[in-house]
Amino acid sequence: MADQKATIKDIGFTHEDFAALLDKYDYHFSPGDIVPGTVFSMEPRGALIDIGAKTAAYIPIQEMSINRVDNPDEVLQPNETREFFILTDENEDGQLTLSIRRIEYMRAWERVRQLREEDATVRSNVFATNRGGALVRIEGLRGFIPGSHISTREAKEDLVGEELPLKFLEVDEERNRLVLSHRRALVERKMNGLEVGQVVIGSVRGIKPYGAFIDIGGVSGLLHISEISHDHIDTPHSVFGVNDELKVMIIDLDAERGRISLSTKQLEPEPGDMLKNRDVVFEKAEEMAEKYRQKLLAEAEGREIPEEITGETTGEDKSTMEDIPSASDVDEIQEEVVETTDISEE
Repeated sequence: MADQKATIKDIGFTHEDFAALLDKYDYHFSPGDIVPGTVFSMEPRGALIDIGAKTAAYIPIQEMSINRVDNPDEVLQPNETREFFILTDENEDGQLTLSIRRIEYMRAWERVRQLREEDATVRSNVFATNRGGALVRIEGLRGFIPGSHISTREAKEDLVGEELPLKFLEVDEERNRLVLSHRRALVERKMNGLEVGQVVIGSVRGIKPYGAFIDIGGVSGLLHISEISHDHIDTPHSVFGVNDELKVMIIDLDAERGRISLSTKQLEPEPGDMLKNRDVVFEKAEEMAEKYRQKLLAEAEGREIPEEITGETTGEDKSTMEDIPSASDVDEIQEEVVETTDISEE
């Protein structure tokens, strides 16, 4: 004990020295820092928080949550300890302003970016509509569903309060843009039961110069003009009429874009049968589809494709890549046709 007292005396470290040392190495708080703090006092429109600074920091009610808060005690309780974001530097009284909303905001954007990368389907209630579409909240962030991406029989105004499945179209924190699609979520769900090489029955719902849109069980697929027949076609209007019932084969599924590509050309037993003898195309659709699937399998396995499977044809096909609409064109086309295609939830 005597040795301990002697050591302290030798050091000569007084309470005044200790206080001066604390002042010298006082914590420096900067806007953008995230620090722990304890609720020191509840105020009518905010709270005082002890974060270890010389003066208690203040958090206003509007910074307490990403969601609306009417009373501070909805979020904070006396003596509660949690993380706070330093919003502003000290004011003239040496007081810092804090935020919880900023922390929730940053973590919400991190979460929606992760959900977008996972191509997740989320569900949310519509809380408002406007001229352009509908508004929802995802992880507390405000999201927008463009009118062209809402697929329902109901009037847009009647969607308020309804929960919708949604896919992410755009996640941009810098521009504060969170755009979602109801249509793509429904299309993806419908597409889960479809596969390339499958023959399905559909009906023509719309005709454009570059192809026909076919409703196959509640989702729209594009039968491009180059996939109607091996023979050249000037316009799809010369082959189909709206509401015509067809057998078509799925040749591509793009779940990310919510697009389905179809073909009747691949179902032709002989070149031009879609123009000359449509009935035989439909009669032999499954047989021709099986040959198509065998061809895909052989290509995938790197095997030589037997001639009886290739079904080589000599028909003239004058369609060129210039006839094929761009990805943006197809998106616009799909949005036009969605109004006449029922893909509402069952």
